[in-house]
Amino acid sequence: MHSATLAGIGAALALAACGPLGKVEQGRVIAYDPQTRLVTLIPEATAVTPSSPGLLPPVTIETPADPGEMGPAPSAGALMLLDAKNRRIVIYDRATQAFRTIQYTPLEERRNVPKSPGPPVVDRIGKTITIYSARDRSLITFAAPADLLAMPAGTWRAGDVVRYYYKDPGRALRFMNVTKTDLSKATG
Repeated sequence: MHSATLAGIGAALALAACGPLGKVEQGRVIAYDPQTRLVTLIPEATAVTPSSPGLLPPVTIETPADPGEMGPAPSAGALMLLDAKNRRIVIYDRATQAFRTIQYTPLEERRNVPKSPGPPVVDRIGKTITIYSARDRSLITFAAPADLLAMPAGTWRAGDVVRYYYKDPGRALRFMNVTKTDLSKATG
């Protein structure tokens, strides 16, 4: 046998001896408790669309106990998608445990806004909501009925996108905050 073939067989046996390989998943955070280290997220669908911004039901995982295996703590939010082109918003509605699509008519729309000017603004007196879409780089203000104005402020904020590696589906061995990690600064 050639030495390259023997080396390949040896590597395969070594990997098999290490046990099953883990998996990697990604999703958008809808809840995070730093005390219990539990993150609840909506797993990403293969193709995120206005009608399918993620997969239900939400998944709850425990983040790694070792801070070296976890990036920045995630921020939670229920805004799943702001589709400025089709003028619709998709949120995760905790009360119904489902996605809710909201059609809107913009009162003001600003395009090419390089970064978020701050948290969403719910103006109960003026009966408007202002939200920012990083994906579209859009800042949108729309009139909102009382039921939308009464929702928690986190409803109008997009949670961070996170990626995690696991062998046990309920426990992350490594956890990365994709939204807050600048991969251009990674060293190689």
